[in-house]
Amino acid sequence: MLKTRVLTAAVLLAVLLSALFLLPTNGWISFCALLLGIAAWEWGALAALAVLGRLIYSAAVVGLFLLPGILGAARASSPYVPAGVYYAAALFWILLVPLWMWRRPQIDGRVLLPAVGAIVLVPAFAAAVDLGSVRPSLLVAVLATVWISDSAAYLIGRRFGRRKLAPTISPGKTWEGVAGALAAVALYALAWASLSSPAGLPAWPSRVQMPPAWILPILLGLAVAGMIGDLFESLIKRQAGVKDSGTLLPGHGGILDRIDAPLAMLPLAALAFVR
Repeated sequence: MLKTRVLTAAVLLAVLLSALFLLPTNGWISFCALLLGIAAWEWGALAALAVLGRLIYSAAVVGLFLLPGILGAARASSPYVPAGVYYAAALFWILLVPLWMWRRPQIDGRVLLPAVGAIVLVPAFAAAVDLGSVRPSLLVAVLATVWISDSAAYLIGRRFGRRKLAPTISPGKTWEGVAGALAAVALYALAWASLSSPAGLPAWPSRVQMPPAWILPILLGLAVAGMIGDLFESLIKRQAGVKDSGTLLPGHGGILDRIDAPLAMLPLAALAFVR
């Protein structure tokens, strides 16, 4: 299983990097729309939608994502979506999701979950466009925060994990894994800051000036957001009575299983590095 997971992850990374660095802007947007459509299809299954409903839902979510380009709102010199989209997503992840995981309300998935899915999916993929448009290496550097966090949490949690983080949501996660993830991200942040000048980030330029001293708290915050995204998707799957969101990716499950942490982290990263 580990070998399968590693091979699948390597293929996914190669495809992602090829699309990000080789495709033109419209090609990258189209690639994101394709992934978004698959993710929306899987979310529709979690919401117990029938096949026709999932098709309509996926098309509607992709349409929302493509709307800025269709209306001509997206320009090379301006963000892909208005800042309000990212602020709304930030409020959702920072305030509503922790409350949701605490109270765990019993809801009709076919009524509320599709709307929640649009809030979860569209801002994240729009942020991938915005971060990639600044410079592809910026998006890679931001995503590396999640990759490092997830890997460290798995390795440290498996070796030293004793105290469960959220046993009724995701029994495998531990507080020791969280500590290991944050320590690894802190080291990554220090390495990132060492490549930066006091005036900003020449290695990964953004549309805002980012003093190196800010990089550590920002990346730690993004790592925590990624953990929230991971737990939230686990809760939605548990409420839907499934282990994985799909079967597309051998050893991983579905697309949502692979992007659960970036879904929460990317809109916040766009606020930090693009606005």
